[in-house]
Amino acid sequence: MSRTLRTIARIINPPELPEGDGARVRRVVGTNQLKNLDPFLMMDHFFVSKPAGFPDHPHRGFETVTYMITGSCKHEDFKGYAGEIGPGAVQWMTAGKGIMHAEMPGTDSMEGLQLWVNLSREYKMCEPNYQDAGDSEILKAEGDGVRATIIAGTCLGQTARTVTRTPTYYFVIELGRGKTLNQEIPDGWNGYIYVLNGTVSIGNSNLSRFQAGILTQNGELRIESSEGAKFALLAGRPIGEPVVQYGPFVMNTREEIEETFNDFRNYRNGFEAGRGWVSKIRDG
Repeated sequence: MSRTLRTIARIINPPELPEGDGARVRRVVGTNQLKNLDPFLMMDHFFVSKPAGFPDHPHRGFETVTYMITGSCKHEDFKGYAGEIGPGAVQWMTAGKGIMHAEMPGTDSMEGLQLWVNLSREYKMCEPNYQDAGDSEILKAEGDGVRATIIAGTCLGQTARTVTRTPTYYFVIELGRGKTLNQEIPDGWNGYIYVLNGTVSIGNSNLSRFQAGILTQNGELRIESSEGAKFALLAGRPIGEPVVQYGPFVMNTREEIEETFNDFRNYRNGFEAGRGWVSKIRDG
Protein backbone atom coordinates (compact mmCIF):
# COMPACT_ATOMS: atom_id res chain seq x y z
CA MET A 1 0.00 0.00 0.00
CA SER A 2 1.44 3.39 -0.98
CA ARG A 3 2.25 5.90 1.74
CA THR A 4 0.15 9.06 1.89
CA LEU A 5 2.16 12.13 0.89
CA ARG A 6 1.74 15.63 2.25
CA THR A 7 0.92 18.32 -0.28
CA ILE A 8 0.81 22.12 -0.29
CA ALA A 9 -2.51 23.35 1.10
CA ARG A 10 -1.74 27.03 0.48
CA ILE A 11 1.05 29.20 -0.90
CA ILE A 12 2.00 32.36 0.99
CA ASN A 13 3.84 35.36 -0.46
CA PRO A 14 5.26 36.98 2.70
CA PRO A 15 4.96 40.78 2.72
CA GLU A 16 7.92 43.00 3.55
CA LEU A 17 7.19 45.07 6.65
CA PRO A 18 8.91 47.59 8.93
CA GLU A 19 9.80 46.19 12.36
CA GLY A 20 11.77 47.27 15.41
CA ASP A 21 13.76 50.46 14.92
CA GLY A 22 14.35 50.87 11.18
CA ALA A 23 14.53 47.14 10.38
CA ARG A 24 12.77 45.35 7.51
CA VAL A 25 11.35 41.83 7.63
CA ARG A 26 9.53 39.39 5.38
CA ARG A 27 6.79 38.06 7.65
CA VAL A 28 6.06 34.43 6.81
CA VAL A 29 3.73 33.76 9.76
CA GLY A 30 1.87 36.50 11.61
CA THR A 31 -0.03 38.47 8.93
CA ASN A 32 -3.56 38.47 7.54
CA GLN A 33 -2.42 35.78 5.08
CA LEU A 34 -1.47 33.46 7.94
CA LYS A 35 -2.08 34.84 11.43
CA ASN A 36 -0.58 31.78 13.09
CA LEU A 37 -0.11 28.07 12.49
CA ASP A 38 -0.40 26.32 15.85
CA PRO A 39 2.12 26.13 17.55
CA PHE A 40 3.88 28.80 15.45
CA LEU A 41 2.98 32.41 16.20
CA MET A 42 5.31 34.28 13.88
CA MET A 43 8.32 33.90 11.63
CA ASP A 44 10.31 36.81 10.20
CA HIS A 45 13.07 36.74 7.62
CA PHE A 46 14.93 39.83 8.76
CA PHE A 47 17.36 42.11 6.96
CA VAL A 48 18.96 44.73 9.21
CA SER A 49 21.74 47.27 8.65
CA LYS A 50 23.21 49.52 11.33
CA PRO A 51 21.96 51.62 13.05
CA ALA A 52 18.62 49.79 12.75
CA GLY A 53 17.75 46.89 15.03
CA PHE A 54 15.48 45.64 17.77
CA PRO A 55 16.21 47.70 20.90
CA ASP A 56 14.95 47.00 24.43
CA HIS A 57 11.61 45.14 24.46
CA PRO A 58 9.81 42.49 26.57
CA HIS A 59 8.36 39.01 25.95
CA ARG A 60 6.15 36.60 27.89
CA GLY A 61 4.46 33.28 27.18
CA PHE A 62 6.43 31.80 24.26
CA GLU A 63 9.87 31.05 22.80
CA THR A 64 11.94 32.86 20.19
CA VAL A 65 14.33 30.97 17.91
CA THR A 66 16.92 33.06 16.06
CA TYR A 67 18.91 31.48 13.20
CA MET A 68 21.58 33.65 11.63
CA ILE A 69 22.22 33.44 7.89
CA THR A 70 24.79 36.21 7.43
CA GLY A 71 26.39 38.68 9.79
CA SER A 72 26.03 38.54 13.55
CA CYS A 73 23.45 39.66 16.10
CA LYS A 74 24.33 41.08 19.51
CA HIS A 75 21.98 40.05 22.30
CA GLU A 76 21.61 41.39 25.85
CA ASP A 77 18.90 40.84 28.47
CA PHE A 78 17.92 42.56 31.71
CA LYS A 79 19.64 39.97 33.90
CA GLY A 80 23.04 40.45 32.31
CA TYR A 81 22.95 37.54 29.85
CA ALA A 82 24.71 38.81 26.73
CA GLY A 83 26.50 37.49 23.68
CA GLU A 84 26.72 37.47 19.91
CA ILE A 85 24.98 35.07 17.53
CA GLY A 86 27.24 34.51 14.52
CA PRO A 87 26.59 33.18 11.01
CA GLY A 88 24.95 29.74 11.12
CA ALA A 89 24.37 29.96 14.88
CA VAL A 90 21.10 29.53 16.77
CA GLN A 91 19.67 30.98 19.95
CA TRP A 92 16.58 29.22 21.35
CA MET A 93 15.22 31.57 24.01
CA THR A 94 12.39 30.57 26.33
CA ALA A 95 10.83 33.83 27.49
CA GLY A 96 8.47 32.05 29.88
CA LYS A 97 7.28 34.36 32.67
CA GLY A 98 9.25 37.31 31.39
CA ILE A 99 12.29 38.61 29.53
CA MET A 100 13.41 42.07 28.50
CA HIS A 101 16.17 42.12 25.92
CA ALA A 102 17.70 43.85 22.91
CA GLU A 103 18.87 42.41 19.58
CA MET A 104 21.13 44.62 17.46
CA PRO A 105 23.54 44.07 14.56
CA GLY A 106 27.01 42.98 15.61
CA THR A 107 28.24 43.55 12.05
CA ASP A 108 27.35 46.26 9.53
CA SER A 109 24.37 44.16 8.45
CA MET A 110 22.71 40.93 9.48
CA GLU A 111 20.22 38.51 7.94
CA GLY A 112 18.41 35.67 9.65
CA LEU A 113 15.16 33.99 10.61
CA GLN A 114 13.32 34.52 13.86
CA LEU A 115 10.58 32.06 14.80
CA TRP A 116 8.09 32.44 17.66
CA VAL A 117 6.94 29.12 19.13
CA ASN A 118 3.97 29.16 21.47
CA LEU A 119 4.09 27.57 24.91
CA SER A 120 1.23 25.62 26.47
CA ARG A 121 -0.48 26.90 29.59
CA GLU A 122 1.76 24.54 31.58
CA TYR A 123 4.93 26.39 30.52
CA LYS A 124 3.86 29.98 29.91
CA MET A 125 5.08 31.10 33.33
CA CYS A 126 8.21 28.92 33.48
CA GLU A 127 11.61 30.39 34.25
CA PRO A 128 13.39 31.95 31.24
CA ASN A 129 16.07 29.83 29.61
CA TYR A 130 18.58 29.93 26.74
CA GLN A 131 19.89 27.21 24.44
CA ASP A 132 22.70 28.71 22.35
CA ALA A 133 24.68 26.85 19.70
CA GLY A 134 27.34 28.07 17.30
CA ASP A 135 27.46 26.84 13.72
CA SER A 136 30.06 24.18 14.57
CA GLU A 137 27.92 22.92 17.48
CA ILE A 138 24.68 22.48 15.55
CA LEU A 139 23.96 18.97 14.32
CA LYS A 140 24.48 18.48 10.57
CA ALA A 141 23.62 15.48 8.40
CA GLU A 142 24.24 14.69 4.74
CA GLY A 143 23.11 12.07 2.26
CA ASP A 144 22.58 11.77 -1.51
CA GLY A 145 22.77 15.45 -2.32
CA VAL A 146 20.88 16.61 0.78
CA ARG A 147 22.52 18.63 3.55
CA ALA A 148 20.52 19.31 6.72
CA THR A 149 21.16 21.72 9.57
CA ILE A 150 19.08 20.15 12.35
CA ILE A 151 18.02 22.83 14.82
CA ALA A 152 15.32 20.66 16.42
CA GLY A 153 13.85 17.24 15.72
CA THR A 154 14.99 14.33 13.53
CA CYS A 155 16.21 14.50 9.93
CA LEU A 156 18.29 12.06 7.86
CA GLY A 157 18.41 9.71 10.85
CA GLN A 158 19.96 12.29 13.19
CA THR A 159 18.22 13.91 16.19
CA ALA A 160 19.12 17.32 17.62
CA ARG A 161 19.71 17.70 21.36
CA THR A 162 17.55 20.83 21.58
CA VAL A 163 14.92 20.67 24.32
CA THR A 164 11.57 21.68 22.84
CA ARG A 165 8.80 22.24 25.37
CA THR A 166 6.49 22.33 22.37
CA PRO A 167 7.45 19.36 20.14
CA THR A 168 9.03 20.96 17.06
CA TYR A 169 11.00 20.07 13.94
CA TYR A 170 13.18 22.86 12.53
CA PHE A 171 15.62 22.17 9.70
CA VAL A 172 17.51 24.30 7.20
CA ILE A 173 17.96 22.15 4.11
CA GLU A 174 20.27 22.48 1.11
CA LEU A 175 19.00 20.31 -1.72
CA GLY A 176 21.26 19.54 -4.67
CA ARG A 177 20.20 19.81 -8.29
CA GLY A 178 17.78 17.00 -9.15
CA LYS A 179 17.74 15.68 -5.57
CA THR A 180 14.88 14.71 -3.24
CA LEU A 181 14.29 14.90 0.51
CA ASN A 182 11.90 12.36 2.03
CA GLN A 183 10.97 13.51 5.54
CA GLU A 184 8.73 11.84 8.10
CA ILE A 185 6.55 14.22 10.12
CA PRO A 186 4.13 12.95 12.79
CA ASP A 187 0.54 12.88 11.57
CA GLY A 188 -1.54 15.75 12.90
CA TRP A 189 1.39 18.18 13.10
CA ASN A 190 1.21 21.51 11.31
CA GLY A 191 4.09 22.47 9.08
CA TYR A 192 5.40 24.72 6.35
CA ILE A 193 8.39 25.32 4.14
CA TYR A 194 10.00 28.69 3.39
CA VAL A 195 12.31 28.96 0.38
CA LEU A 196 15.51 30.97 0.82
CA ASN A 197 17.02 30.24 -2.59
CA GLY A 198 16.12 28.24 -5.68
CA THR A 199 12.86 26.42 -6.35
CA VAL A 200 11.26 23.30 -4.90
CA SER A 201 8.39 21.00 -5.87
CA ILE A 202 6.00 19.28 -3.50
CA GLY A 203 3.45 17.19 -5.36
CA ASN A 204 1.99 19.40 -8.09
CA SER A 205 3.00 22.65 -6.36
CA ASN A 206 6.13 24.70 -6.97
CA LEU A 207 7.66 27.22 -4.59
CA SER A 208 10.28 29.81 -5.48
CA ARG A 209 12.51 32.16 -3.52
CA PHE A 210 10.77 33.92 -0.60
CA GLN A 211 7.58 31.88 -0.97
CA ALA A 212 6.13 29.70 1.78
CA GLY A 213 4.01 26.59 1.41
CA ILE A 214 1.63 25.44 4.15
CA LEU A 215 1.58 21.64 4.33
CA THR A 216 -1.37 19.32 4.70
CA GLN A 217 -1.43 17.62 8.10
CA ASN A 218 -0.86 13.93 7.37
CA GLY A 219 1.63 11.76 5.53
CA GLU A 220 5.29 11.76 4.55
CA LEU A 221 6.81 14.84 2.96
CA ARG A 222 8.66 14.58 -0.35
CA ILE A 223 10.49 17.69 -1.57
CA GLU A 224 12.24 17.80 -4.94
CA SER A 225 14.36 20.42 -6.70
CA SER A 226 15.37 20.36 -10.34
CA GLU A 227 17.83 23.27 -9.98
CA GLY A 228 18.84 23.04 -6.31
CA ALA A 229 17.45 24.98 -3.36
CA LYS A 230 17.91 26.12 0.23
CA PHE A 231 14.87 26.26 2.48
CA ALA A 232 13.63 26.14 6.06
CA LEU A 233 11.29 23.30 7.00
CA LEU A 234 9.26 23.61 10.19
CA ALA A 235 6.64 21.40 11.80
CA GLY A 236 5.13 21.28 15.27
CA ARG A 237 2.51 19.52 17.35
CA PRO A 238 -0.51 21.79 17.78
CA ILE A 239 -1.13 22.94 21.35
CA GLY A 240 -4.86 23.39 20.82
CA GLU A 241 -5.31 26.14 23.43
CA PRO A 242 -6.73 29.66 23.00
CA VAL A 243 -4.19 32.22 21.81
CA VAL A 244 -4.56 35.80 23.01
CA GLN A 245 -1.70 37.95 21.77
CA TYR A 246 -0.91 41.58 22.34
CA GLY A 247 2.41 42.45 20.71
CA PRO A 248 5.21 40.60 22.55
CA PHE A 249 2.87 39.00 25.12
CA VAL A 250 1.06 35.73 24.32
CA MET A 251 -1.29 34.15 26.84
CA ASN A 252 -4.54 32.13 26.89
CA THR A 253 -7.04 34.77 28.05
CA ARG A 254 -7.55 38.54 27.88
CA GLU A 255 -7.37 38.64 31.69
CA GLU A 256 -3.90 37.07 31.57
CA ILE A 257 -2.80 39.71 29.06
CA GLU A 258 -4.05 42.45 31.40
CA GLU A 259 -2.17 40.80 34.28
CA THR A 260 0.96 40.69 32.11
CA PHE A 261 0.75 44.41 31.38
CA ASN A 262 0.34 45.11 35.09
CA ASP A 263 3.32 42.90 35.90
CA PHE A 264 5.43 44.63 33.25
CA ARG A 265 4.48 48.15 34.37
CA ASN A 266 5.02 47.31 38.05
CA TYR A 267 8.22 45.24 37.63
CA ARG A 268 6.90 42.05 39.22
CA ASN A 269 6.26 38.35 38.52
CA GLY A 270 9.24 37.95 36.19
CA PHE A 271 9.90 41.58 35.25
CA GLU A 272 11.60 42.66 38.50
CA ALA A 273 14.95 43.25 36.81
CA GLY A 274 13.40 45.67 34.33
CA ARG A 275 13.24 48.59 36.74
CA GLY A 276 15.68 51.19 35.41
CA TRP A 277 17.26 48.75 32.94
CA VAL A 278 18.67 50.06 29.68
CA SER A 279 20.73 47.75 27.49
CA LYS A 280 24.32 48.64 26.58
CA ILE A 281 23.76 47.67 22.94
CA ARG A 282 20.53 49.55 22.17
CA ASP A 283 22.29 52.42 20.43
CA GLY A 284 24.56 50.12 18.42
